[in-house]
Amino acid sequence: MTRTTQIGYLFDPLCGWCYGASARIKALTELQGLNLTLMPTGLFANADTPWMDDAFAAYVWAADQRIARLTGQHFSENYRNKVLTDRTSRLNSGPATLALTAVARTAPTRELDALRAIQTARYVEGRDITATPVLAQILQDLTLNDAASKLQANNSDLIVANNARIKAAQVQMRRFGVDGVPALVVDEGKAQRLIASNSIFGDKNIVAKLSGTASLAPELSAHEQTQMEPSCFPDK
Repeated sequence: MTRTTQIGYLFDPLCGWCYGASARIKALTELQGLNLTLMPTGLFANADTPWMDDAFAAYVWAADQRIARLTGQHFSENYRNKVLTDRTSRLNSGPATLALTAVARTAPTRELDALRAIQTARYVEGRDITATPVLAQILQDLTLNDAASKLQANNSDLIVANNARIKAAQVQMRRFGVDGVPALVVDEGKAQRLIASNSIFGDKNIVAKLSGTASLAPELSAHEQTQMEPSCFPDK
């Protein structure tokens, strides 16, 4: 009997590098013998997340262009002109993380779809995914009406479940000594191992190593790897 490999995906919905990794993450869900579980880390889901100012917006846009060049993911002018010019809200992934937990509680097989839709709403459509009404509409557009209702109700059960998911992800981050995302925790039955962001982006055979299929994304050059680690961190 073939054992299913369990993969935990450590991410944050406001992390541009996680958006850059989305094609590879999606590919893993389409392969036999692999089971992907989303593990939101709450990296930007706290009161200390920064406000968007001109300097931070310039830093983010420069990083986004590097992500686009390496992964082919699109960061639109709508995003640049609407999201990165908004000085009225924090870089707070709390509402988006809560929305994903609502999906996990009501339609777990659709959670990755919801994450991809939330990422597209921000980076392509230029919508404010820190706003609960916007997130509820995204879920409704995916016919995830129960999840949208739970998100808007914001009841204690959802909050408890959300906090538990974040805590579980943070336990794994501490265990493996990683403080940035994206990352993968691979469990093949005997032991767990971490695949950090440099391998997700830099190893062109990473999907093949996990599944026996061809890889989907270009690898980082040595220069790119020394210029910037392809991860989001709490202060980046």
